[in-house]
Amino acid sequence: MAGTSADMSAVPDTAPESGSSPEEQPTVFSVRNLWKVFGPRAERVPEDAALAGLGAAELRERTGCTAAVRDVSFDVRKGEVFVVMGLSGSGKSTLVRCLTRLIEPTSGTLEMDGEDVRAMDRGTLRELRRRRAAMVFQHFGLLPHRTVLDNVAYGLEIQGMGRAERRERAAEMVAKVGLAGLEKRRPGQLSGGQQQRVGLARALAVDPEVLLFDEPFSALDPLIRRDMQEEVVRLHREEGRTMVFITHDLAEALRIGDRIALMRDGRIVQLGTPEEIVGSPADDYVRDFVRDVPREQVLTVRRAMRPAGDGEAGEGPALTPDTLISDAIEAVARSGGPARVVDGGRCLGIVDSACLLNVVARIAQPHQETAGEVAA
Repeated sequence: MAGTSADMSAVPDTAPESGSSPEEQPTVFSVRNLWKVFGPRAERVPEDAALAGLGAAELRERTGCTAAVRDVSFDVRKGEVFVVMGLSGSGKSTLVRCLTRLIEPTSGTLEMDGEDVRAMDRGTLRELRRRRAAMVFQHFGLLPHRTVLDNVAYGLEIQGMGRAERRERAAEMVAKVGLAGLEKRRPGQLSGGQQQRVGLARALAVDPEVLLFDEPFSALDPLIRRDMQEEVVRLHREEGRTMVFITHDLAEALRIGDRIALMRDGRIVQLGTPEEIVGSPADDYVRDFVRDVPREQVLTVRRAMRPAGDGEAGEGPALTPDTLISDAIEAVARSGGPARVVDGGRCLGIVDSACLLNVVARIAQPHQETAGEVAA
């Protein structure tokens, strides 16, 4: 999970399988060349290169169709928080609904754990939605006549679990999301943030392999929204569960995402870590999107360090390669001298006031490469 400071608090990465890097994790969702086109004879659009290349307005004019998702490919790795973000109408919610075929894709391949989701029959698909991939929506969808405990247990009831067992499991999840003591209340007696916690507990209760969040916090006020972001961060840190998170809020994406797919007009315009997106925007659209991000709270010392000189590898405070620029500035100022960037006992480089000032100066010009960047 992305480490940030100040209003984006530092969070240690979660390793789902000890000793393996995120790139080595198994693939949960594999998506290739996925299209979702709404309108008459939608299937002709991805099949016809001339139509597929049209802009949104011209495509509607010529075919009456709207391409909500255009030729999208990506993998979601086990244990990561994969964020899909974009402005309204970018196709992000449609894309995530395609993952469990709440919306039927028009074309492309879609696999979960190597299984062809598009080939699943109704029964298999129902089991996927009930047990393997649970959705958490913006609108909580709680049953008003049921208590908190019974709302959380509802998915287990649908699965056929006995009453005593499901209520015991539901009580565990209520406590996990910080609602212990509120089990007997009904949704109308809860705040918006508490209602969203009930929705989260309900999704967790079925112990899904993947949690799919569709802008779950956008209706909440800023303070409650921040609390819920912290709750997601905490749960991920504790459980290492795979999450796919949809948002239009860049700060939210940077706060919780391990990787971010930024969408525009149905396409992914850049996919990368928060640092890659903020530090190396793929085009002018992404550059404008991240223009106001406090980059020193996202970029790490990997982009600022220089090679160690004679005798420097054994001196000064040690920082990890994922230390934020803002934290490195504080460490160097506190020590009064250079700091070492150390990984696995090996000195990768040095950061000092000069190279930190250099990268901070270039932060104001994010289109330029950082001269002090050194490959680890």
